[in-house]
Amino acid sequence: MKWLKRILLLLLIIIVITALENYPKLNIISGYASKYMASSVLIGERNPPDIVANDLNIPLVNLATTKFDDDEDLAVSNVYGLLERKTINREGLGAVLVNGDYKADKEYLQPNRQVRFDSFPYPMGHLPSKDTLFPEINYDAMRKAVALPFDRPEIQKTRTLLVLYKGHLLHENYADGFDQDTPILGWSMTKSVLATCYGVLEHMGKIEVNWPAPISEWNGDDRKSITLNHLLRMQSGLEWDESYDKISDVTKMLFLESDMTKGQSSKEAVAPPGEIWNYSSGTTNLLSGILRQQFRTHQEYLDFPYTELIDKIGAHSMLIEADMEGNFVGSSYGWGSTRDWGRLGQLYLNRGNWNGEQVFAPEWVDYICLPTKNSEDVYGAHFWLNAGGKYPDIPKDLYSMNGYQGQYVFIIPSKELVVVRTGLAEYPEFDINGFLAALSEAIE
Repeated sequence: MKWLKRILLLLLIIIVITALENYPKLNIISGYASKYMASSVLIGERNPPDIVANDLNIPLVNLATTKFDDDEDLAVSNVYGLLERKTINREGLGAVLVNGDYKADKEYLQPNRQVRFDSFPYPMGHLPSKDTLFPEINYDAMRKAVALPFDRPEIQKTRTLLVLYKGHLLHENYADGFDQDTPILGWSMTKSVLATCYGVLEHMGKIEVNWPAPISEWNGDDRKSITLNHLLRMQSGLEWDESYDKISDVTKMLFLESDMTKGQSSKEAVAPPGEIWNYSSGTTNLLSGILRQQFRTHQEYLDFPYTELIDKIGAHSMLIEADMEGNFVGSSYGWGSTRDWGRLGQLYLNRGNWNGEQVFAPEWVDYICLPTKNSEDVYGAHFWLNAGGKYPDIPKDLYSMNGYQGQYVFIIPSKELVVVRTGLAEYPEFDINGFLAALSEAIE
């Protein structure tokens, strides 16, 4: 009987320890579910039951009970009734996951949008795309290639696909529930959008990428030598944990913090700047905070990405959500229709030129495509690269915007291609190499 009591006591101790260790994770789980639900309904115009059945049906997150309140425009989530989290709507800024610092009566600014409809065929304007036959394209091979991402849908989980060739819409396809106007969360593709803002600022003569990062608390130590270039290349040398399966720097930032621009700046250096490559969402949000410093007012900061980039190329469905303090969450929370993500890719294929106007300098493309030291040639400046031949059957000049669960904008200059693919699965479940190789081979 004594042994049984000891065993029961030991089991009780193990259960208590396990509960104490995992209880804080519930905050992250319910926060993720609440935020994703609210944004997907309010911006993505999705149906809550479909979101629960598909998007939130992933390990751990599927432990949450998540509901959307149509009357209040908010989402709430909890795990077994514990640690309920709420996400509210802010017009123009998207949905924001609130914490104990939230004040319901606090006023907020929103971006001024300049919606105009250019009288050019898509992608350069808003008129229907032109039907064009290209003699160098093997159309039978192309049709087989674009069918590949929708093969084995239970594995590849492709939702949308768009192919632009020489500035013409070559193909697009949408799974049930999605169309050319459905805003899609780009996740880390947003990093490339945020970086592009720096390219625009540099073209305007307002910054240089080799400037020291203007972080006052770094002035008294070795961090003072970190430049904007180091940050854009994820080479700051600062400590950062990008793990998503535990309580880490990135999960605390995205699901607990009011101001997401501060987490990376408080980290200690683990290496001199330029010596190591460490992918960090905190670095991108630090850059968002530095971007805000370039303007006299908060309103100018909020307007800038839209006035000088997003609305300028007609990508009017695009929206970058902001944190509680009104900073763009450049690491993760950019939305746009598949066609508008395609516009951004076409802008890069055009080397910054949009209908005769230079949005950023052509040399900016060379800069973001230059492989970053110690990245094994897979990363440039907030863009992913194939310079090292990660995808062996795809041209090495491919560069891309990549996001969680397989959001991609691929740019292949040698083939004059822009390809947008969105879904719920990434490499290796989604066969990037096989698909893009087949598509490239269809163009002689």
